[in-house]
Amino acid sequence: MDSKQKVAVVTGSSSGIGHEISLILARNGFTTYATMRNLQKGSDLKSIAEDEKLHLYFAQLDVTDENSVKMAIQTIHNEAGRIDILINNAGYGLTGAFEDLSLNEIKTQYETNVFGLIRTTQEVLPIMRKQRSGMIVNISSGVGRFGYPTGSAYVSTKFAVEGLSECMSYEVEPFGIKVILIEPGVIQTNFFNSSVLAKKSQDPNSPYAPLMKGMENSIDKMMKNGSTPQYVAEVVLDAVTNENPKLRYLAGKDIEQLLEMKRKMSDEEFVNMMKQM
Repeated sequence: MDSKQKVAVVTGSSSGIGHEISLILARNGFTTYATMRNLQKGSDLKSIAEDEKLHLYFAQLDVTDENSVKMAIQTIHNEAGRIDILINNAGYGLTGAFEDLSLNEIKTQYETNVFGLIRTTQEVLPIMRKQRSGMIVNISSGVGRFGYPTGSAYVSTKFAVEGLSECMSYEVEPFGIKVILIEPGVIQTNFFNSSVLAKKSQDPNSPYAPLMKGMENSIDKMMKNGSTPQYVAEVVLDAVTNENPKLRYLAGKDIEQLLEMKRKMSDEEFVNMMKQM
């Protein structure tokens, strides 16, 4: 099948990486369903789709709501007749020192980043298995491979996505289904601005307040050298149009350099370097 016959579903498409992935797939001939929790936030994407006459359609899908996921996937499948690519992109970052994180804040983070991905994937897999073909593309992160201070909640969700994806890849390959991990570095989107700051971490009297301030300054510096969301979308397009895609794709010069350094260093050397950064 060429791209003009393939149907792609993208979660979290209202902005950032999901927005750009939806556009690049539609512009390259895929029948693309951009899904999001609030369809009103897709007005910019709808305007572009209308101007360019793209095969880009919209569906309400909240990955934290099982009924919403089931209804959206069933509706898309009924309309399009098949689903060839699922891009699990919906997610956000929770920031704060581990001691300052409440259990409810951590649970909410996992509900979107991990269980949301699980819901959509489990809903789509039976369709792909009957087709004997399909691709599950999980937008992970370069920090699915290492940790950093104030990132315990977010980073651990990405570690979970990495392990889940790798295990699943063995199971679904006999049915013609590929699993792909996309691992972006720092991306110039509103991701950090829209990140959730743990309630206790907002207290200037927190014992971790100096650390939070230091991390804020470090992120500001890294953002200047970050990659664009369009770059990540190009990596996704390359992966889904490859006849033999890899399990993992790095997306960003910063993360490529950092992981190359990690590969050459001992754990102790890498930790010391991170402390200095």
